[in-house]
Amino acid sequence: MIAYSPEVQVAIARIRDEVAALHAELTRYGLVVWTGGNVSARVPGADLFVIKPSGVSYDDLAPENMILCDLDGAVIRDTPGSDRAPSSDTAAHAYIYRAMPEVGGVVHTHSTYATAWAARGEAIPCVITAMADEFGGEIPIGPFAIIGDDSIGRGVVETLTGHRSRAVLMQNHGPFSIGKNARDAVKAAAMVEDVARTVHIARQGGALVPIAQSAIDSLFDRYQNVYGQAPQGALVDSTSDGKAPSL
Repeated sequence: MIAYSPEVQVAIARIRDEVAALHAELTRYGLVVWTGGNVSARVPGADLFVIKPSGVSYDDLAPENMILCDLDGAVIRDTPGSDRAPSSDTAAHAYIYRAMPEVGGVVHTHSTYATAWAARGEAIPCVITAMADEFGGEIPIGPFAIIGDDSIGRGVVETLTGHRSRAVLMQNHGPFSIGKNARDAVKAAAMVEDVARTVHIARQGGALVPIAQSAIDSLFDRYQNVYGQAPQGALVDSTSDGKAPSL
């Protein structure tokens, strides 16, 4: 059994808890059916990631049956969960982590509307402001690839490199999303399905109205860099003499 430093052991335990819990968000938002779909997260400070086991009911997922892998996708022996097979998408996740060191979380689902766009091999156009905010443009289509090796991961990386979107629709397969951590990637997965549904419904009523690229850029910059931030300047306690409070 590999001996990890106390800091890495703490990080592994935290990521196991996080990945197990985040799978409940996939069911909460209706992004998966049966045992399909998966969440993984990179372990900070180590060339490791945690992913769900293959074919296990979402009701039975727990920190102790999450699977610890190295960045080649190999299961770390004699660790909790290592007696099970990891997700069939493990090689794809591993390739993404190797190729994109800034990525801390990866999610794959077969959510209905997003997968319908993937089945048509069609990118989702950026025609609503929420999409500009979150993805900075269209959600692109990635190449068709067969599951089982790192081909899907290669397609994800090739498509998203240099692209502002944190999600890709792999042709005839479904969406993959990435994030700075696993929660961020899950948020992107939920947003992909939401905009895929909205834009699909909109198109049934007529032609889509495009958003100017300058407006998309402005919306993306505001949402990513300003939205939710505290206002500039000192905080003032309105019940005091106007001096900034001690924090």
